[in-house]
Formats: sequence, structure tokens, C-alpha cells
Amino acid sequence: MANMTIDINCDMGESFGRYTLGQDEALLPFITSANIACGWHAGDPLVMERTVRLAQEARVAIGAHPGLPDLQGFGRRNLDLAPEEAEAFVLYQVGALAAFARAWGAELAHVKPHGALYNQAAQNRALAQAIARGVARFSRSLILVGLAGSALVEAGLEAGLAVANEGFPERGYTSAGTLMPRSQPGAVIDSPEQAAAQALRLAQEGVVFSTPRGAQRVAIDTLCVHGDNPNAVQILRAIRAQLSEHGQAVAAMPRAGAQA
Repeated sequence: MANMTIDINCDMGESFGRYTLGQDEALLPFITSANIACGWHAGDPLVMERTVRLAQEARVAIGAHPGLPDLQGFGRRNLDLAPEEAEAFVLYQVGALAAFARAWGAELAHVKPHGALYNQAAQNRALAQAIARGVARFSRSLILVGLAGSALVEAGLEAGLAVANEGFPERGYTSAGTLMPRSQPGAVIDSPEQAAAQALRLAQEGVVFSTPRGAQRVAIDTLCVHGDNPNAVQILRAIRAQLSEHGQAVAAMPRAGAQA
């Protein structure tokens, strides 16, 4: 079940104006892919450009991190979107970040929805399909990142996109293989040692989740550490050390096919 190589991604570019969130420069040496906020749940044009530049200089793969239009709630509050809204919202944000990437001589590698948009799409098939359509309309060469085994991953495959099943070293899982709501105890893992142990387990064993046909095990393609976690640097350092000690190679997600 273990992948030969695994990607490590981090949500970045989530500062806004005079407000700083995360430790982007300190995190970049430990990751292989950056999910950069597109100005709706966090970020602004200056932050987007700076983060793209930093990622490009660090030779880290650049991805769009579109979210809900909810700066105050950091994109973690559910909104009831019509499918056409979700599709257009994703296309708009991906296009905005792609402009900055191209200006710095880079191309987007992937798209990973943020927060509530990501979590809702993990179970809501219509929403997942709308997100996948928005990504595919921009480029079928982009990788769509979603919760392992989720409706979002299935929708990406149906849309003809390459997909990446994602695991979370510093988030608690339910017995059904979904992420625990952040309101529940144990939903966020702060200990670098515990996060590193979970990262190795996810890389080697994948994740088991419940389906109407019974339990299913899915291999993990990419591991996510949240940039707004105060212990993110320590967690990433521990994860890299743990993976290296056990011979697990780390590399960015393989690029998809030619530009559509």
C-alpha cells in the first residue's frame, strides 16, 4: 500500500494586509508542494505574489488553494453554494493565482480546495463535480487534491483530471476514515512526535474508510501540514526525519499530462 514516493504539501500565503499568519519562509525547506491562498478565505494580491515568488525560489511545486468568500471565518464556515457558483468561484481563484505564477516563470501543478469547501466536497457529489469542472475548464494538466477516497477525488477522475489522495498527519480521523470536526477533542494533533508517527503510518499503510460496499483502503499520495498550526515547523521537521529514517522517499506529485 505504500507509495514509492510521497509529496508533502502545506497551506500557505494566508496572511492578509498587515496581518501575518503562518511561517511560510521557515516551512518551505521541508515541503515539496505549496497550496497558496487565492484571496478569498485568506491572502491578498501582494501576499499571493510574494508566496509564489518564495515557492518558486525554493523549487517547490505551486498549487492554487481556492476557498469560500469568507475572510472573517477563514473559509471554515459552510456556505450553501449552487454548483454553478462553486465552479465559477474555483475557476476565478485558480486563474488569479496562475497569473502570478506565470509572471514568475512558473506554472500551476495542482489545485486543492480549502477548509469548508474541501470538507463539503468530500461528501457532496454535486459540489465535488462542480469544483472538478472548474479545474478542468482551466487546464486538464492540473492535479486535483482531495481527501483520500472522497467524492472530490472521484469527481476529479470523472472529469479526466489526475488526482492525489491526501492524508493529514496533524488531524484526527474518525472510524469512518474522515477528518474529525475541529470542534471535537483530538481533532488537531499538536505533538510533532505523534504527527510524525501518523505521517509514516499514512505513507506506509494508507487510510481505511467506510463505503456502502464495506471498508476500503486507499494509498496516500500527499501529506498535508497546515501552515497556520503554531507547531508547523517542528511537525514538518519531525515528519521529514521519520520518513527518512524509514526509507520513505519524498518528492512533489508527478505532473499531469500536456496542457489542454
